[in-house]
Amino acid sequence: MISNQLVEITAEEYGIELDIRYAKEDNITGKPLYKRPVCFLHENAAQLLKESVRLAKRHELKIKIFDAFRPKEVQQAMWNHTPDPEFLSNPETGSCPHCRGVAIDLTLLDKNGVELDMGTGFDAFTPLSHHDNKEISEEAHRNRLMLLGIMIMSGWDSYKNEWWHYQLFNPRSYQIFTDKEAGTEML
Repeated sequence: MISNQLVEITAEEYGIELDIRYAKEDNITGKPLYKRPVCFLHENAAQLLKESVRLAKRHELKIKIFDAFRPKEVQQAMWNHTPDPEFLSNPETGSCPHCRGVAIDLTLLDKNGVELDMGTGFDAFTPLSHHDNKEISEEAHRNRLMLLGIMIMSGWDSYKNEWWHYQLFNPRSYQIFTDKEAGTEML
């Protein structure tokens, strides 16, 4: 555990796969934003993740995490690069649940470790990423509903514009952190 009620989420301890996209070039900015591929969540979110993993496992599925806690300065860099309020929150408005450690971006893997088809990739800033989009395949729609069901049954809230994003209810009741304040040494 680190300061400020954030805990590290490891593949071994949680039985998940990590693909921390903002530690690579494979993200909306085209460059790494984290210096190391680590994952942190507020301890309350980490408890819900454990339940999500348990429910996914019942269906022979595994969770793959793309991002979770995101330091405020990284959110600012993303906003500066792509100021699209449909998919990103401006950290100056105080609305970023990732900066509080209470949001997670994820998908599901089948029993062979293959990502389920969700109709778009992670961080596809397009209407096709919306939960209610009717232009994706029937299979992708079913897979999104499976992810939604697992996450809702685990106690998460969803975000209608991003099939991959889930967060705790009342995220503004949690503190926003910079990397230094959180002690995560991600930058």
